[in-house]
Amino acid sequence: MSVTVRIPGPLRRFTNGMEKVQAQEGNLAKLIADLDSQYPGMKERLLDDQGAMRYFVNVYLNGEDVRFLQGLDTAIKTGDEVSIVPAVAGG
Repeated sequence: MSVTVRIPGPLRRFTNGMEKVQAQEGNLAKLIADLDSQYPGMKERLLDDQGAMRYFVNVYLNGEDVRFLQGLDTAIKTGDEVSIVPAVAGG
C-alpha cells in the first residue's frame, strides 16, 4: 500500500524531477526512511543529525502540519497525502 508524497522543487533532484512519489504507510519516520531507500539523500535533507525534523522543513499530512500532530510518530495510511514544504523567509 502506498502514500502520495509531494516533493518541493529543491528536492526533486533526488527524485529525478518527479513532483509526486509513492512511499509506504506507517508513521512519518518510516515514510522518510522509505523515501531515503528509494531516493538516497532525502533523509539528511529532512532530518538533522539527532534524527529530529529540520526546522526549515515543514511536513503536512492531508493539509495538517505534523508538528501539531505527533511529529515523526504521526500515523500515515494508504490514500493519505504528505506534502514537504521548505520554509520561506524574506522581508
